Amino acid sequence: MAVLLLPSEKIERNAIMGKKDKMKETEYEEEVGFDETDISEQEAAEEKVTDALAELQEEFQREKDRYLRLFAEFENFKKRTARERVDMFKTAGADVIGSLLPVLDDFERALKEIEKSEDDSLHKGVELIHNKLRETLKSKGLHLMDVKPGDAFDADSHEAITQIPAPEDKLKGKIIDVVEKGYTLGDKIIRYPKVVIGQ
Repeated sequence: MAVLLLPSEKIERNAIMGKKDKMKETEYEEEVGFDETDISEQEAAEEKVTDALAELQEEFQREKDRYLRLFAEFENFKKRTARERVDMFKTAGADVIGSLLPVLDDFERALKEIEKSEDDSLHKGVELIHNKLRETLKSKGLHLMDVKPGDAFDADSHEAITQIPAPEDKLKGKIIDVVEKGYTLGDKIIRYPKVVIGQ
């Protein structure tokens, strides 16, 4: 059976119960050996540990970022050096091949002069040597630039040595004659074609 209490009796009863609980807490703390200072010291120690942990996490993040940047820089360095190495191999013989181009030109001039003579064996011999030299240079990446009279003049890929009056109106600003052939090694022009353009 439930007992009904008046409001004043409820307040009095709660006050008595509160005192009993406080007395029990104090007795328990005295038995265990805890007091307010121990609890505050423990909270301070936990706060220090939390602060140290946060500081370590920040330092770890900074070191991780630094590592990632260094790794990215190293990868870029490897790619750049590999690309430079490939470019170097492509054009390693550019100086040697460039110095052989006048020899190739001389062979072509010699062939034109030998054609005027009646000696076929001499012509065939020089032509064989010329073809062998040209094919060897071609296997090393040398290519003849396709430039012929009537093509439009391009200052980026042609070298104009002179201008003459154009024999026809349609040849104005165009190539009239190719004086010296141009060559590329890979994608790079190693000798620009020397051309005469019409005015």
